[in-house]
Amino acid sequence: MDEALKTDIFHPERAIDSIADFIADPVQAAAFPQTILRFRNDRAARTVGLDSLDDAQWIAHFGRFNPLPDAQPAPLALRYHGHQFRAYNPDLGDGRGFLFAQMRETESAGGRLLDLGTKGSGLTPWSRTADGRLTLKGGVREILATEMLESLGVTTSRTFSIIETGEDLVRGDEPSPTRSAVMVRLSHGHIRIGSFQRLAYHDQTEEIARLIDYCLRHLLALEPGEVPALTLLNAVVERTADLAASYMVAGFVHGVLNSDNIAITGESFDYGPWRFTPRWEPGFTAAYFDQTGLYAFARQAEAIHWDVAQLAQSLVSHAEADALVEVLRRYPAIYEARLIERFLWRLGLTAPDGDTARTFVIAAVEALRGSDVLIDRFFFDWRRGDHDEARYPGAVWEKARSAFGALSQRPGALDHPYWQSDTPCSMHIDEVEAIWAPIAERDDWSALHSKVEAIRAMGQAHGSVPGQPRASRGE
Repeated sequence: MDEALKTDIFHPERAIDSIADFIADPVQAAAFPQTILRFRNDRAARTVGLDSLDDAQWIAHFGRFNPLPDAQPAPLALRYHGHQFRAYNPDLGDGRGFLFAQMRETESAGGRLLDLGTKGSGLTPWSRTADGRLTLKGGVREILATEMLESLGVTTSRTFSIIETGEDLVRGDEPSPTRSAVMVRLSHGHIRIGSFQRLAYHDQTEEIARLIDYCLRHLLALEPGEVPALTLLNAVVERTADLAASYMVAGFVHGVLNSDNIAITGESFDYGPWRFTPRWEPGFTAAYFDQTGLYAFARQAEAIHWDVAQLAQSLVSHAEADALVEVLRRYPAIYEARLIERFLWRLGLTAPDGDTARTFVIAAVEALRGSDVLIDRFFFDWRRGDHDEARYPGAVWEKARSAFGALSQRPGALDHPYWQSDTPCSMHIDEVEAIWAPIAERDDWSALHSKVEAIRAMGQAHGSVPGQPRASRGE
């Protein structure tokens, strides 16, 4: 056993064993030519008692995937189906990743069951024609996405580890050959809507009941109620509506909101062609292959709602259809309420009532849509009170200013030094490329480390989102 783990902090779990017989396949990690540690998230590791590992131990577990003490003995590739751009695909599953281990986070962090899952760890039964690998640039992009989202209040997986693996990969969408890596993410579960879709596709009704029980018991900490399927769907509706709202307030476009990419916990994960839209541009897309704009910035709430409807369809063997539909109908109102709450949170504001808050948010979004103002600049300026007519001219901004006057600033909203700086922290595509360039050209990682530090400072300045688990923001 690792000496570093002889504490009361690391608490391995094997809850997945109760459903592994129908949801997963045992696999082996690839044997990589090299294992060069490039990023370790000690802030996240502290929440599960793994920060005391030295670098050699870290590489042994997260580069060569030696089992953690008392954790599951072999990785598990999860099985699932899903709608991809609204077309059903029954040939999915973990094709370049697996569930490596489960553990409890510390009580002070929330005490949730967490998964360590991988990306780029080699071939599985679900790899099809792919190579099971991850580019190093893809790993760097995942670091930047998860750190930025975490600091902007989005409930997200956390990039736990990036290890360069010494292989040259060929990819059609970037200069090749390119460097390779294996990534580990820390997530609150890897059960997706597509996990239920697969069971429904195969008429595995008993297994659906067992998966419902697993999700309620281990991931959502909910009593099953009279109809467990309705309890589950209610929770998923609430959490995914909040997820969609958080994307909008962050200015984030996930890019691939297929049903296999929507977690039952409502936690955002699996970042591919993501982008942050500089401006409030409803039609902004992240993926070059999203030619119809299905997952455009302003269509994300609709897309996630559609995915949740596919979960409801998968549960018809366990609940009345009319009851499932009634639960689905809750989504739009929850989404709107959480969008308003999160919008005010990012501005450090409180409202005397819901109508006052709604009036302001509608006015602000209307103004943003019709202007060239950057989203990050707007939230930064208006939180600090820099919103006079000289900076924000025109009748549409005057309407927002008028509504703003009825709101109050939260105590301590401007206490952090971040609010005394000149420029807000952002993460647009040109910045991503600028951070990657010195890594690719001369193995210089300083820009990445500096950016992560700046992003985390911004997160501290914003504070916690009400009702969000502290560990989801690394606090």
